[in-house]
Amino acid sequence: MLTKEVTIRNASGFHIRPAQLFTEKATTFQSKIKVNFHKESDTVEADGKSILGLMTLGLEKGSVITLSADGPDEREALDSLVELVESGFGEA
Repeated sequence: MLTKEVTIRNASGFHIRPAQLFTEKATTFQSKIKVNFHKESDTVEADGKSILGLMTLGLEKGSVITLSADGPDEREALDSLVELVESGFGEA
């Protein structure tokens, strides 16, 4: 399993469009994808292939999340998803 911390950079946070882009990309990989968010004293986890799960995290600009990928294509999956988040999901 590989993990990496990334910061949500786009101004409107992780709303429906970024969540859709993330899940569309995540489902192209065989690996299991998880998104963890440290919220106050809790850690909340969502399945990276579930748009509903991702939306419940309530991620805003500046939120630091931990992405993890576990499976046969974990390196490619993690690199691709990190790049997507760091690009701000293509939003200006």
